[in-house]
Amino acid sequence: MSVYLRPRVPGAAVFFTVNLAARGSWLLVERVDALREAYRATARERPFRTEAIVVMPDHLHAVWTLPEGDADYSTRWRLIKARFTRAVLADGAVGAEHPPYGPERDFRSVSGPAVGAVRRVGGSHPPSLSKRKKGERGIWQRRFWDRHIRGPEEFAAAVRYCHENP
Repeated sequence: MSVYLRPRVPGAAVFFTVNLAARGSWLLVERVDALREAYRATARERPFRTEAIVVMPDHLHAVWTLPEGDADYSTRWRLIKARFTRAVLADGAVGAEHPPYGPERDFRSVSGPAVGAVRRVGGSHPPSLSKRKKGERGIWQRRFWDRHIRGPEEFAAAVRYCHENP
C-alpha cells in the first residue's frame, strides 16, 4: 500500500488539483451551486485564503494560502468533498435518475459546448469494496494533488494556470 507524506508547512501557499472519480463527468459545473456552498461552509469553519480557483466539469484547480500556524489542508478538502457529496445526493442530482455509476446520459437538449454530444455523469462501475467499507460514495477521487509553492514565480505561475486553464 502506498504511503503519502504531505508536507506540513503552516501558512503555506499550495496549488491543488482535485478530481471527480468519473473523468468526463459534468457534475461540478452542473452542481456548482452545491460546490460553492460546500466551499463557503468549509472556509467559514476552517479559514483559508483562496488566491485563485477554476472549476472544470470533472476537476478543479485552486491556490490557497493557509493561516499562520495552520497546515491542515487535507481536512479542508475532506470537508468540501463530503459536503458537496451529501448535497448532491440529497438533492437527487446523482441518484436513481442518473447514478454516479451506470449508463450515459443524453444531453442533446442541453445548450453549451457539447450540444448533440453524450456526456458521462459517472463512471462505469460501482465503488470498490474498500471505498464501500469506508462509507465513500465514489463521487470524488480519493486523493488530491498538492504542490507547495516555493516563491513568487511559482505563485504567479499557479495563479496564471488557474486563469488560463479553461
